[in-house]
Parts: sequence; C-alpha cells; structure tokens
Amino acid sequence: MSEQRFDALVQQLETQRIDRRTFLVRAVALGASVPAIGAALLRTQPVGAQVATPAAGGPATAAEIGMPGIEHLTTTDKGTIKLYSSWPLTGASEKIGGDSAEAVRLCLEDRGNAAGGFALEYEALDDGIAANNGGWDAGKESENANRVVNDPDAMVYIATYNSGASKISIPILNAAEPPMPMITPQATYPGLTKDTPSNAEGEPEIYYPSGTRNFFRVVPADDIQGPAAANWAFSTLGATKAYVLHDNQLYGAGVATLFRDTFQSLGGEVVGFEPFDPEAPEYQALMTKVADAGPDLVYLGAIVNLNASKLLQDMRALMGPEEVTFLGPDGLVNQDFIEGAGDAAEGAYITFAGVPANTLSTGAGQDYYTRMSERLGEEPDAYATYAYEAAAVVLQAIDVAQAKDRTAILNALAATEGFQGLLGEWSFSDTYDTTATTMSLNVVKDGAITFQEEIAPPAS
Repeated sequence: MSEQRFDALVQQLETQRIDRRTFLVRAVALGASVPAIGAALLRTQPVGAQVATPAAGGPATAAEIGMPGIEHLTTTDKGTIKLYSSWPLTGASEKIGGDSAEAVRLCLEDRGNAAGGFALEYEALDDGIAANNGGWDAGKESENANRVVNDPDAMVYIATYNSGASKISIPILNAAEPPMPMITPQATYPGLTKDTPSNAEGEPEIYYPSGTRNFFRVVPADDIQGPAAANWAFSTLGATKAYVLHDNQLYGAGVATLFRDTFQSLGGEVVGFEPFDPEAPEYQALMTKVADAGPDLVYLGAIVNLNASKLLQDMRALMGPEEVTFLGPDGLVNQDFIEGAGDAAEGAYITFAGVPANTLSTGAGQDYYTRMSERLGEEPDAYATYAYEAAAVVLQAIDVAQAKDRTAILNALAATEGFQGLLGEWSFSDTYDTTATTMSLNVVKDGAITFQEEIAPPAS
C-alpha cells in the first residue's frame, strides 16, 4: 500500500470531500490495515457521536472483544438496521438453534442493541421443518434467504447451521445487487469457500454468480476437522482399520471423505465407506456388515437429526466400546444425540471445531460462559459461542462502516484482522475463512460431552 495515497485519502475524509463509506471502500481497496482505517475513522468522528465500551450495564469483558482501535457507537439517530439468522430451532435441533439465537441476543444486549449510529433489531428464522425432526429444509431455507435479501433494512444474514442450507442461500444473497453479506457460525463444508480435493465440480465459484465473495465463516472448516480426527484416530488412539459411514449430505459426506483420505494417507486401512439411510427403522443388517469387515474404529459423518442415535444403538448391540471405537464430527455435539442413543453413547468420541464453552480460557470467554449458563439455566450449546462471535464481528463491521450499506459492511467484514474473540485472536483469510484452527476431541462420559484434548491435522 502507498502511504502517500492513504494519507491523501484520509485528508479527503477530514475535509469532507468524501464520506465515510467512500473512505472505507477506497481504504480497503488500497490494502490499508484495519488499525489504520479505524484510527482514521475515529479521528474524524462526527460531532455529537457517542462511543461506548461497552453498553451501559453491560459486562466489562465485552470491551475485550473485537479489533483494537475500533470504537463502539451507541447513538441511534441514523435509523434501524435489521439482522436475521437462519438455522433449525425445533425438534432435535431445538437446543442448537435456540442457544445460538440466545447468544446473538446476548451479544446485541452487551452492545446496547446499537452499532454505527443505528438501532439494531434481530429476528431468528427457522429453516427446519417438523417432517425432518426439526432439521433443515431446502425450500424453507430458500424462503428465508429471499425474505432477508428483499428487506431493505436487512444488512447481514447470520446463517446457516447446515452446510447444505448455505449451498442454497449463498447464491441467492450473492446474486442481489449489491451482494448481501452472510456469515456462518456453524457451516463447515470446505467447498463453500475453498478449493479442496473433495470439492464438487465448480466449487466454490458456483456459489458466487456475481463474482464477488460475500460469505464469511467464523468456525474452522472440515478440511481441518476431518484430517484432525483421522490423525488422532491413527496416531494417538492407534486405530488401523476404519469403517466410514455418512448421511449422504453435503456436510456429512464431506467430512467423512476428508477423514477417509487422511486416515489412508497415514497408513490406515479403510475397510468400508458408504452412506446410510437416515429414514431406516433400524441398522442391524448394516452393522452386521460393518462388524464382518473387522474395523477397530467406526467413523460417522452425520448430523443428529438424521437418525445418528439409532445407528449408534444398533452398532453397540453388535460391537462393544472395548472392541470398536466410535468417532464422529461436530454435527453430533448435541445432547439430543446422547439422550437418543442412551447407554450406547457412553464412551463415544466426538470432535468439535473449537472447545466447549466450559473450557474457554480467555477472560471474555469465561465471562460469556458464566452469563450464558445463567441465562439458559444449563450448559450452552457449543456452537452458541460462534453465534456470539459472528454477531460481534458483524456489529464491529457496522461500527466501522457507519452506513446502512451492504457493500460498506461487507468490505468492513473483509477487513477483519486481529479480532480478539471468545477463543482468542483470529482474522479472515483471503477466502473469508477464519484463521483459527483449534480443534478439540471430546468423549461422552456419564451422559455429558466432556473435553479431552486439543487435536490437529497431520503436519504438512
């Protein structure tokens, strides 16, 4: 970046030859750092604007979250900005979706329900249907995305939980003029943003018809989770023969493929790789086939809504935990999965992109866990942490943009760098993925998901 060009741009802002939105867009295009942009915006704060760290009555640790040098504005004289989320809220996903929505509300309350000079309103949309046990539905997600993109007050879509749902809504928001920013706390399929060997043809470009990227991810993707799980299974657990099952959805099949490929590359043998029928009444025949293959580990790429608990029950009816280890991804980090499987869940290993809320080590993270637990009256779902994080990033982007403008807010999101979050410091990469890579291994112990250790993919 040319310092002279940036200094000239700042001078134009100071002399009001350009507005703050134009300054932000041009500064990002120049490659200016986020602290430099923030300092310039703060120095040229409009007369009468109020700043706060944090909102009156909010927790002191709310001030610890965000990028240094970006002040939070609590005035609301510019009007109203609407934020929507979209994920399942009922059935087997009631706690996942409900806790995430509550985390977004907590984040907004911590900041006085305001940012960038605007009052903020939030509505949690449900993209699940009863016929899917509350699981996501393509038609419902499409309906939600179209509703949001056509609301002139809506600036950011905090969505989705399921990667398959994101596959539907990203192009809808991207084809809008201008594209609308979308940020996910939970969807982890790599092909939504990255070029990986497991991508379907045309991914990820097919999701961005405008040619402009508009999808952000605050959670590490499965190109980290799948290989980390395989590395632990082979190198730490000592498993040498794995049978891999998946629910044939974008997320489940994707993470299962990445697990399989990495396990084989390490020297492990995959004795079976196939989808299962989520609507089957039982899996005794499938589990007989699995047992006959002689694995010492079964990996299941699936989400809780798709009969994963029944599959584990039928597995344990034939193969005990001393004989065969069960391992699954974060789509199973759900109390409903444990309760549905009953005693069969005991000893099951589940990976997660991050760490459970009760093991957060930052001051802000510990404060969040305490307040969310009190608010809910129970342990918060693991992904609620990322919902709070996503909302915090969005609010700071609105503070930077100080405009009811989707392009300005998208550019501010893209410039997120050195963000101090609940799990530590991270930035957005050039694919708008988080640079955070923390993964954890958890085990079901006494009916609860219990943190075991942090894990990582094999060294390159």
